[in-house]
Amino acid sequence: MATHDFLIADGKEMLRRLKALPTAKRRAALEAAGESAVKALDTAWPVWAHAGQLPPHDDWDIWTMLTGRGFGKTRAGAEWVSARARETPGAKIALVAATTDEVRRVMIEGRAGLFAAARDGDERRQMRWEPTLGRLTFASGAEAFAFSGADGESLRGPEHHFAWCDELAKWKRAQAAWDNLILGLRAGTHPQAVVTTTPRAVPALRAVLAMPKLVLTGGASRDNPHCAPSFIRMVQAVHGGTRFGRQELLGELLEDVEGALWPRDLIERSRLPFPGEGRGPGWVPASAGTLVRIVIGVDPPATAAGDACGIVACGLGEDPKTGSGRAVAYVLGDHSAAGLSPEQWARKVAAAAEKWGADLIIAEGNQGGEMVTSVLRGAGLRLPVRRVHARAGKSARAAPIAAFFETGEAKFAGKFPALEDELAGLTYGGGYEGPGRSPDRADAMIWALTELLLGNPREPSIRRL
Repeated sequence: MATHDFLIADGKEMLRRLKALPTAKRRAALEAAGESAVKALDTAWPVWAHAGQLPPHDDWDIWTMLTGRGFGKTRAGAEWVSARARETPGAKIALVAATTDEVRRVMIEGRAGLFAAARDGDERRQMRWEPTLGRLTFASGAEAFAFSGADGESLRGPEHHFAWCDELAKWKRAQAAWDNLILGLRAGTHPQAVVTTTPRAVPALRAVLAMPKLVLTGGASRDNPHCAPSFIRMVQAVHGGTRFGRQELLGELLEDVEGALWPRDLIERSRLPFPGEGRGPGWVPASAGTLVRIVIGVDPPATAAGDACGIVACGLGEDPKTGSGRAVAYVLGDHSAAGLSPEQWARKVAAAAEKWGADLIIAEGNQGGEMVTSVLRGAGLRLPVRRVHARAGKSARAAPIAAFFETGEAKFAGKFPALEDELAGLTYGGGYEGPGRSPDRADAMIWALTELLLGNPREPSIRRL
């Protein structure tokens, strides 16, 4: 570990001990340390930064932070730029945001911007912002210039030592702006650029992530210890588990696989309004209407341990919005689990059937044949169990079900991130590019929905949940 890293570690340990002291003792310890020591600690950004707000090392050309909202990426960018301005008095620095107004409001004058990152009153007073010129002069004499990501031509020509690009994924002409910025990042001995953004799968961000000598950090909104707990609770209740939440709160870059049967926007369009966590297992939104059939789809694991057993509950009802009698199928619950013995996953299937009041268990029989039925019977399951065999490929079985989602005849009654990730990995070409070796959850859902939407119609009893 380098000396610099030891100093950071020592500083963080000092902070930890200070926070653990009662208020009176903490004040006494700070008074005993003296004003200069307290000032040095207060202005040591690496000591205060949390994981993801610092690059792992200095040998990089591009540092990209992909984060959730409120993670602290703006403060990290401002601190990095401020440090470069102190070290390089003649530096020319590019500040690029979606608009020049956002450069000013967020990157320069914002509560986590460059003025806020100044070390003390003297440094802040010596900084000069000239809006008409779009120029910020630092106390050291280094200069930063405001550019818009919607005007890539404005970056054609100027040379810079350093650059800070904020929210690149929302720039209107991001590729042109990025290309011209990089061509002008040629001043000094080691030009560098920092990109701080909430991720979106746009071509310009993919180009950034493909750059040589790139380091990548980031984190979720909840990783910032300074975020109000009430904010974290609220946004997770509203957006947790959705694509929007995974992107905007967790900082995940979610890209559609080429030829995906379930593109991410289709998954989001197919989701019923869902008011949040805390409703308890088995809860179905009122917008799901009255369910007349409930089926549990099961995709048994290929091996006794390690592989997942797909267990997905689906129901059939009438579209409550139209009252037209049109049948709509709903994905109700994902009870899949990995690493279970046959007896253990059979008990989970039985529990899911009891919980939802299922009419039928439909299980893929390719893995184990009669064993599937006997194991379920051994778990005390007395419902009808139908074994099905996968004669066609996954894509051929999945495509008709994906079409029902496209037409609004199949919907998600909640949030199922693991299942949705598998669905997003199924392609029209018959391949699978999602997580894990096999889409066990997706297969279980497809079997259940195939029975509900394409199977023989029945006259079931009405069930209300």
